[in-house]
Amino acid sequence: MPEEKAFRVSAVLLAAGAGRRFGDGGKLLAPYAGGRLIDGALHLALTAPVDEVVLVTGARGPEVAAYALAQSGPSRLKVVAAADWGDGLSASLRAGIRELGDADAALVLLADMPRVPSAVLGPLVDAVRAGAAAAAPVFRGRRGHPVVFRAALFPQLLALAGDQGAGRLLAGMGPDLALVEAPDDGVLYDVDTPGDVA
Repeated sequence: MPEEKAFRVSAVLLAAGAGRRFGDGGKLLAPYAGGRLIDGALHLALTAPVDEVVLVTGARGPEVAAYALAQSGPSRLKVVAAADWGDGLSASLRAGIRELGDADAALVLLADMPRVPSAVLGPLVDAVRAGAAAAAPVFRGRRGHPVVFRAALFPQLLALAGDQGAGRLLAGMGPDLALVEAPDDGVLYDVDTPGDVA
């Protein structure tokens, strides 16, 4: 009997935005919880049940990439620059998805969400491995991040345009989207302004 093909999952960490609402645009490398804001999402991606981690950079790309590589080492992290990052969130998502090769699914994380509980990652990946088209965490009825997408959805992700993520796609999926209860509101908490850090 032929050996069953392993289900390959890649993490895509979106870290390309300019962070204009934060002030100087250096949001991801701003001090946070004794480190840098990007640390939480970077650690989450590197410890997730995935086969590779793709970091998508844009604004301040060399600085963000150098910091992330210093934390993780190049063997664990593949860095890709989204040349059109100024077009918005969809541009960095497209750049990440294009790098995934034969991945069966993508775990998409946002670099400005430092408090996502690691406990949601396994159930999200398991839901897609079991057949869901996508899986997202929910806390008190609100859908959050990160999201896992099966490869069948990659063409739709690559077709996104403008400063939008996959929210509209997810909203129209109905039962094809598996929802995983999160233990806390870290799946909703993101940093946009210096006041969010405080």
